[in-house]
Amino acid sequence: MSPSAADVGHLAVAFGLTYALGFERELRGGGAGDRVFSLIGLGSGLLGIIAIHTAATALTGAITGIGFIGAGLVFRQVAGGEQVVKGITTAAALFAAAGIGAAAGEGRLLPALVATALAIVALEVRFVRALSMLDARRWADKFGNDEAPVRRTRRGGG
Repeated sequence: MSPSAADVGHLAVAFGLTYALGFERELRGGGAGDRVFSLIGLGSGLLGIIAIHTAATALTGAITGIGFIGAGLVFRQVAGGEQVVKGITTAAALFAAAGIGAAAGEGRLLPALVATALAIVALEVRFVRALSMLDARRWADKFGNDEAPVRRTRRGGG
């Protein structure tokens, strides 16, 4: 297989892995889905190929770009008197997709595959019965809340 044929294969893997990640987000109602994820994976994969062959720093700009895209997905809203952050999981998954695409583009297919599998596990932990023991929300009521207001009690007879 010539280097250009290998590059095409790496791009196909980048596309497929990130499409799978986006498919999960689409199923769960994330702010970005399979098309966005696969395009990010494809672009990162192409930049990974460029980084290997010509410009070692080609991927640095992609990280900044993904940060801007992710920031556009994150917003706050008030729900039931509380401020809730929405979109942060999808933004983080986009960052993972960029890394997966870059790894696949550079020919690091096994790490890209493992990263995809682990990302899907992280995203599905709440929904797959066998993984639900790993969901922190299941255990949260047994531990103190760092965000809860501190109640100070007065000591002494004052």
